[in-house]
Amino acid sequence: MADPVPLALRCANLHRYLGQGEGRVHVLKGVTFEAQRGQVYAIVGPSGCGKSTLLYLLGLLDQPDGGEIAINGQTMSNSDDAARTAARGAHIGFVFQFHFLMLEFSALDNVMMPMRKLGKLSPAAMIERAHALLGSVGLGDKTHRLGTQLSGGEQQRVAVARALANEPTIILADEPTGNLDVKNSAMVFDLLTRLAKDHGQAVVLVTHNPDIANRCDLVRPMRDGVFV
Repeated sequence: MADPVPLALRCANLHRYLGQGEGRVHVLKGVTFEAQRGQVYAIVGPSGCGKSTLLYLLGLLDQPDGGEIAINGQTMSNSDDAARTAARGAHIGFVFQFHFLMLEFSALDNVMMPMRKLGKLSPAAMIERAHALLGSVGLGDKTHRLGTQLSGGEQQRVAVARALANEPTIILADEPTGNLDVKNSAMVFDLLTRLAKDHGQAVVLVTHNPDIANRCDLVRPMRDGVFV
């Protein structure tokens, strides 16, 4: 019997405090969560309930004050900065509300940046993969356009392609359609979820958009630092 595939992402009893002294706030209060490959999860809730804080912890951009995080079966909670950086590059793709493209670079260059940082592919293979990813998000004819020459919806589609560049285990998305109109929101969500499912990746997204949340495989409502 084959060994079970490890969960893409698991966290247990996560706690996070922010601030100092009398202003210290208990933002996450023992959160437990897991994500399987090929599934899309929505985390929803009012502003300030801890959604984005949780996403930053899961993305290894911040460290918890207590609890455990495992990425692809490897415990990362107490890893040093070098190990966390390496795990982010290899296993995690990010899509934020603001695309954070390097606007003075072409769409192709933006998608290639994570690949260059990881350093696993040859220059020719990076170019080939970046072309393929931009084609998959409908921008195959705009690969050499600068970020400043792309619309808001096109910029976010480049950001989706960039998040997929290193074939990560997990895609973390923080309000990925928050700055887009209805048509572009639907397009970006469809692209993100279809491409991730095609490649067996877990998607965890934070959203205030009920239409987007209701199209996910599982919705986890959050309030006051815990899932409810």
